[in-house]
Amino acid sequence: MSTSNAPRDIDTSRPHSARMYDYYLGGKDHFEVDEQAAESVAGVYPGIFVCARENRAFMHRATRVLAREHGIRQWLDIGTGIPTEPNLHQVAQSVVPEARVVYADNDPLVLKYAERLMRSTPQGRTAYVHGDVNDPGTLLAAPELAEVLDLSQPVALSLNALMHFVTDAQDPYGIVARLLDVVPSGSALALSHCTPDFDPSTWQKVTDIYNGAGTPVQFRSRDDVARFFDGLELLDPGVSVGHRWRPDGPVEATDAEVSLWTGVGIKP
Repeated sequence: MSTSNAPRDIDTSRPHSARMYDYYLGGKDHFEVDEQAAESVAGVYPGIFVCARENRAFMHRATRVLAREHGIRQWLDIGTGIPTEPNLHQVAQSVVPEARVVYADNDPLVLKYAERLMRSTPQGRTAYVHGDVNDPGTLLAAPELAEVLDLSQPVALSLNALMHFVTDAQDPYGIVARLLDVVPSGSALALSHCTPDFDPSTWQKVTDIYNGAGTPVQFRSRDDVARFFDGLELLDPGVSVGHRWRPDGPVEATDAEVSLWTGVGIKP
């Protein structure tokens, strides 16, 4: 995509995490600055492409499990990223056609392609909120959210590869707690989070690249990721490396390639 065609509110002077993720997944909705930064990451951590694919696969599996086994019919997906099919609502509605999904992200390029997220089944609903996880109050008060989600009924909060972009100074645990506070018993948290646990020196280099590009990151240990699930009932197998959370087939990638802690918890 050439920057000359970019909407004026899209900052193409520096890379954006959503557009870098699009590059990792083999998408085309990114700019040269994003590709350069993503290739810098890949230069020190070649597993980033595997990590991105396994993150996506975890989202698919977690969504199906919540729909089939736990009666979830509503999702709030924050940090949606640039649409990549199948999107969360397509996975959920393949199990329960009446599923309702609200997506939220803060990248104007995601907003530009949000119509891809609106192609719901006739029985279900989808909506897009241009919002920031660091301002959960404004996000939760969005009229688009109220039109689609009934917060008196269980909601799955989907935070995939998002919270490592929220540093401790931004109160990540407080943000997740506030989001969970507004949903009732039976709601769920599905979360994935990159980790330095398997190769600390490599992940320090990845941290330096993101921070240097103006995108603060904080990759966390398993224990720190598990804190996001405090007070929730973790589904088996608990907090696990992404490709080991209820895999559909043989596990082929290494833990170091994936470097992604994942889990799903239910609010009692």
